[in-house]
Amino acid sequence: MPDTNNDKKPKKSVAVKKAATKKSEATASKPTEIKKKIIVKKKTAVETVAKKADSVKVKRTKLKVAQDSMYATGRRKESTAKVWLFKGTGQVKINSLGLTEYMNSDRLVKKIQLPLTLLNLNDSYDLRIDVIGGGLTGQAEAACLGVSRAVLTISEDFRSVLRANGLLTQDRREKERKKYGKRGARKSPQFRKR
Repeated sequence: MPDTNNDKKPKKSVAVKKAATKKSEATASKPTEIKKKIIVKKKTAVETVAKKADSVKVKRTKLKVAQDSMYATGRRKESTAKVWLFKGTGQVKINSLGLTEYMNSDRLVKKIQLPLTLLNLNDSYDLRIDVIGGGLTGQAEAACLGVSRAVLTISEDFRSVLRANGLLTQDRREKERKKYGKRGARKSPQFRKR
C-alpha cells in the first residue's frame, strides 16, 4: 500500500509541471505589450476661470436714461423700486413692460400713478421703473413712493400736496417671522383638554 501512495504523488506533480509549461509556451507565443502610463495634468480653478473669462466677453452697457432725468428709490415690504422721471408724453414702463401689462390690476395702476394724478403731471412726464423683489402689491407701493420722491425733485412746492395724501411716508411694516412651536408669528396650536 505505501507504494501506491508514492505512485500517485509524482503523477500529480507531473500534471502540475505540464500545465505550467503550457502556460509559459502560450505567453511566449504572444507578443509582449508595453503598457504606458498616461499622466493627466489637473487644471487649477484659477486657470479654468481665466480661460472662461477670456472666451466669454461680457459687455456691460451703461443705463440709457436721459441726462435731465430725476431719480428716486422707493421701498415697501421686500420690494425695491428704482424710478426715473423725465419729460415726455406720459408713458410708463415697469421692467420694460407696459404698466397695465405688468400689474394686471387697475387698483395697482392707479396706486402708481397717484402722485402724478394729484399734481396733474400725467401727460408731461415719462416714467421708467425697475422693480425687484416681493409681490405685486409691495412693488406697486414701492413704485408709488419712488414716483413721489422723484416728483419732489422737480419742485419743493409739491411737498404739501404729497405729504397731505401720505405719499412721502415710507411704510416700514413687514411680515413678522414664524416662531417655533407656533402656527404663525404668534398664533398658538389648539389646546385639547381630553
